[in-house]
Amino acid sequence: MTLTDAEMAALLSPAGLHFIGRRNRDEVRLPSLPPNHSAASACPEHGRFDSHSDEIPEVDDPDMPNKVNASWFRMATEYGLLNEDREFLLAVDYAGDDGADDGEDHRGWAHVRLLDDWNWVTSEIDQLRSWIAATFTRRFVPEFTVVSLDGKVMMNTTVWGNGTVSTIAIRPE
Repeated sequence: MTLTDAEMAALLSPAGLHFIGRRNRDEVRLPSLPPNHSAASACPEHGRFDSHSDEIPEVDDPDMPNKVNASWFRMATEYGLLNEDREFLLAVDYAGDDGADDGEDHRGWAHVRLLDDWNWVTSEIDQLRSWIAATFTRRFVPEFTVVSLDGKVMMNTTVWGNGTVSTIAIRPE
């Protein structure tokens, strides 16, 4: 069963996100990358910026939640993800608990506002869960993609193959 907007709003709320509306994938503009490049394979000359080395924790680092949240917010502010109302788009999956494996693609974007009391990591909501992190830890680790409303900035917080968590920002000039 596909999630409704009200259900998505309730799911995102514990992370400190106010749900504004749904956007289909074809309605969202993303920063341009050269052919055959993803955000993860982009280089600095393509507009890729990485978390600072002291902001990159291992998945079991006791300070992982603080480092991931602080790095994400620094980069969101520095690279222009947030508009004046702290709004942006979050990649989400509208498939329900049953997986909605009906042959349809349920991925889309949630237009959200970042509230004052937000927390990507300790919210432990499934929409933000990294399934690859289970290779390294039983702990909740987030993995998610966001894009600015104007399509000029994309950010991805991800778990890497070495068991670390960091954020990359894509902002081609």
